[in-house]
Amino acid sequence: MVRLFDQFRMIFPDPKVQGLVLCALVSTAMVGVVLSLDPAPRGGNIERKVAASESMELAIKALRENYLSRGFQFDDTVDPNHTALVGVEYSDMVTTLGSADAKRSTTNPNVAGLVVQLLIEAGVKQGDTIAVGCSGSFPALAVATLAATKTLGVHPVIVLSLGSSSFGADRVDWTLLDILGLLKSKHLVDVSFAGVSLGGAADVGNDFEPETRKMLAEKMNLSGIPIINEPDLVRNVARRMGIYFGATGARGIAAFVNIGGSQADLGIDPIILKLEPGVNRQITLPEKEERYGVVFAMAKRHIPVVHLLHIKGLMLKYGLPWDPTPLPSVSAEDVSQPHSALNASLVAAMSLYFFLILMIFILYRRKLLRTSS
Repeated sequence: MVRLFDQFRMIFPDPKVQGLVLCALVSTAMVGVVLSLDPAPRGGNIERKVAASESMELAIKALRENYLSRGFQFDDTVDPNHTALVGVEYSDMVTTLGSADAKRSTTNPNVAGLVVQLLIEAGVKQGDTIAVGCSGSFPALAVATLAATKTLGVHPVIVLSLGSSSFGADRVDWTLLDILGLLKSKHLVDVSFAGVSLGGAADVGNDFEPETRKMLAEKMNLSGIPIINEPDLVRNVARRMGIYFGATGARGIAAFVNIGGSQADLGIDPIILKLEPGVNRQITLPEKEERYGVVFAMAKRHIPVVHLLHIKGLMLKYGLPWDPTPLPSVSAEDVSQPHSALNASLVAAMSLYFFLILMIFILYRRKLLRTSS
């Protein structure tokens, strides 16, 4: 090794040139390393991701047709892709502010492929049962989740909360119950709804106008779905856990999918804000159990939580476009692919590169500075 460096110095006696040549050699080597890296493997799940995305695409088509048949009109400034899955900014059902571009981003049919990926990452297999807690804030994510479970052969036990943030399923005449009920009637989703609540403040619509509560209550009664009307958080969570695990508590739950920000699902402890979007296996629990939502109750049982909130982070991580118009096509190239494997390799490679450059500068800095002066 010493002889090699001696020969190098003989060929390039100028220290400044030596530094430049070494940098050029390292750069060439790093280019070769990066080019040799394989992208994140698509694996054997690409067909299932495409199938789920195609299923969501069919669901959007059915919703679009039904929406227009009811005499509703699309607002191109809010829902330019005419998905019927983006609501209005303000209504009597709106509980919190929401982002229109986040809601539009979730209407991409390839989001169903993303949910397939997340369920697989959570360890969910064909024949498993999962629990789903879903507010009205992201109806497209509800559709994507049910498209994914149908494709994977997974049984979802789903509890709905009708309250919504801005631009969600926030019209009394076009609620989450209407959207998913329509898809079920057309056999585009395979699900039995296990429970429904008003949502909103205390999960009983305390922030809704009396007339709005009355209309939603009538809609829930007509649905025949068991109604959850429990303002006490501890009892509400216990009721939901009883629904998910069955009367005997013997039903196995492979994962819990949280969609949106229902108080009953998230709880009231600020530690929930630290929950990462996507798959969570290790979750820090609040000190006080009375502040638990279903997310923490599931985590306490060591059940993986798929958290579908903070949408921009999910889109970036899995390579899906933000607020696309028109909607992307469904294909093997367009469905979600985790960037983490490739990104980790690139980061490691580039970190090594800059470390070597730094070392070269440290070793040769005196000669370089003396030569330049």
